[in-house]
Amino acid sequence: MGKIAFVFSGQGAQHVGMGQDFYQNFDSVKKLYDACEQIRPGTIEQSFTGDGENLKQTQNTQPCLYLADLAPALALQERGIKPDGLAGFSLGEIPALALGNAYSLEDGFQIASLRGQAMAKASENVNASMMAVVKIPSEQAEELAKPYDKIFPVNYNSPMQLVFSGDKEQLTAFSADVKAAKGRGLMLKVSGAFHSPYMTPAVAPFGEALENFKIQLPEIPVYANYTAKPYEGQPKELMLSQINHPVRWTELIRNMAEDGFDTFIETGVGNTLQKLIAQILPDAKAYQVENTGTLEKLLENLK
Repeated sequence: MGKIAFVFSGQGAQHVGMGQDFYQNFDSVKKLYDACEQIRPGTIEQSFTGDGENLKQTQNTQPCLYLADLAPALALQERGIKPDGLAGFSLGEIPALALGNAYSLEDGFQIASLRGQAMAKASENVNASMMAVVKIPSEQAEELAKPYDKIFPVNYNSPMQLVFSGDKEQLTAFSADVKAAKGRGLMLKVSGAFHSPYMTPAVAPFGEALENFKIQLPEIPVYANYTAKPYEGQPKELMLSQINHPVRWTELIRNMAEDGFDTFIETGVGNTLQKLIAQILPDAKAYQVENTGTLEKLLENLK
């Protein structure tokens, strides 16, 4: 076996109850959730038993998903599985940096909360959203989007999946073009046009918030969405650039493979990253852990 990477989920797959299984069964997870509940009261309720509507709002999604991403990673470490490298999709980069010890787990929770607040504010009174284009090559999807001045390619998920952020009316028209080209447009469960110029108003306030935290280069390599390479230089600059620039996921995963990673474990919610990695690297081993059942299945596979 080569190197093992933990990869952390981004927004879109969140649901009520995420992380609860680990909270009930692993001391390290319970300790983290309880500490973060003191920082932001109501987080546990939103995560485990809420009605789901509040969880859809970015300012709530991000801190709750941060914990749900870390829960499987902490459980894996309790069971003796350690990562050689880390990456996270969008919001997932914040827990990746925390596990890599760029900052404490509790500071990471506060950073995720502040990031969510800044991005939610940037989304106010803006008629924008996100749409994934599948079943046609990403290059073809980019060509189809060129006539639209308020649509931006933002998440390079796999060779056959590209996400666009932009004006809702233009996305609707663009979706018709995609369908005519034998592709499919899927609207995402998000409340803003993330990783696009629509998020530029979030950069300055998030940057000011980050000045209150000590952030160092991670001790375990963390591959950045913005560069598709391991974090280097000033971590805060990469964290800020990520907000309003594309996620270069396909390139990032290929770079990890070139650096010797052949086993990828998605920690968090759902199996989106597992499926994308299987598309990008058909020969790699890609797993997903979001509850104790999938954890035990992974441990069996790794024996």
